[in-house]
Amino acid sequence: MIVPDDGLPADALRIVPPAYGTGSLADLLPSVSAVLGVPGATDVLGLGARLDGVDRIGVLLVDGLGAYQMPLVARHAPVLADLAAGGGGHAGTLTAGFPSTTPVSLVTLGTGTPPGAHGVLGFTVRRPDGRTLTHIAWGDDPDPREWQPVPTRLETAAAAGVAVTVVSRSAFEGSGLSLAANRGGRYTGADDGDAVAEGMLAALRRSPGLVYGYHPDLDHYGHEDGIDSLSWQAAARGVDRILDRILHGLPPNAALLVVADHGQLNVPSAGRYDMADIPALRDGVVAVTGEPRVRYLYAAGGAVPDVIDNWRGVFGADARVLTRDEAIGEGWFGPVPPAHAGRIGDVVVFCQGRAVAVASGWEPVKAGQLVAYHGSATAAEMTIPLLVHSR
Repeated sequence: MIVPDDGLPADALRIVPPAYGTGSLADLLPSVSAVLGVPGATDVLGLGARLDGVDRIGVLLVDGLGAYQMPLVARHAPVLADLAAGGGGHAGTLTAGFPSTTPVSLVTLGTGTPPGAHGVLGFTVRRPDGRTLTHIAWGDDPDPREWQPVPTRLETAAAAGVAVTVVSRSAFEGSGLSLAANRGGRYTGADDGDAVAEGMLAALRRSPGLVYGYHPDLDHYGHEDGIDSLSWQAAARGVDRILDRILHGLPPNAALLVVADHGQLNVPSAGRYDMADIPALRDGVVAVTGEPRVRYLYAAGGAVPDVIDNWRGVFGADARVLTRDEAIGEGWFGPVPPAHAGRIGDVVVFCQGRAVAVASGWEPVKAGQLVAYHGSATAAEMTIPLLVHSR
């Protein structure tokens, strides 16, 4: 496997806690809602001072566009580079929620709450019946409105009379994840970057309101071929075309906010610990969920201490290994009600540095054959841009 150099500085591997309530992805749509006059919404991020007179806001989420990837992206994306330098508005950063993975982040953004509250707590989680729920392949079982009971910020904005539009892939319309994250908005299918740009512009021109757009290509090619691979560079140029089209087409009194769900880092073969190859990692474990950067382990009765000792012994400094209660107590998920706590494993493994916990035999083989990963709490994964441009 060829692993490109992702150019990350040493400080990108430091641990960054989520800034819930002060500067996290959960705080973005409450702040946008306040700017648009939604009753009860709080402008935690102080957007109102930057968006005075704006009555229509587009929020474009670029999957995988971490703040630490911006220097590499900027080489291929001059429009994005200008935004990142503060051109036309404001450039800052937020933190993702935890785990820093797409389904968790999309629902964190959509609900304006930390993951513990909305209950979408991992890429995969264990259901009460023992089955595994993969949130990106979720239909109507379990019912998204019951599994994720928090009203979305799109619902509350629409109830206040704000026009709300979602622009995303056609295949995602009506999926469990879309309903959990984005229910309440008018859905516009957009199957490539040009369609995302056109769909967002059409909605922004149609009326004042809130428009949410989603573009997945950068994340996809990072996973498949690695950050700064040729395909990833092409995806970066594609992001720039979307931004160029939207920024040149924004109507008066409109703003575009660019944000991400997480960053990524490339992982060499030497950083891959596979449960199939290391018996100690399997001892006492009856179920595995999460993903390679953050594992949720379910232990046989009484086996939690041994599982923790085994995983700490194998990983050493390459992972933090905690009980569920310890992880909740440290605040990684925000407050977690009892109804959601069981979705977190008995043991939580936070990979550190450039390590992944592969679970061959427990999940699809491809999960352990990617090049770039995310999900854990390093700065490279947790720190995301917030770029603001207004007319």
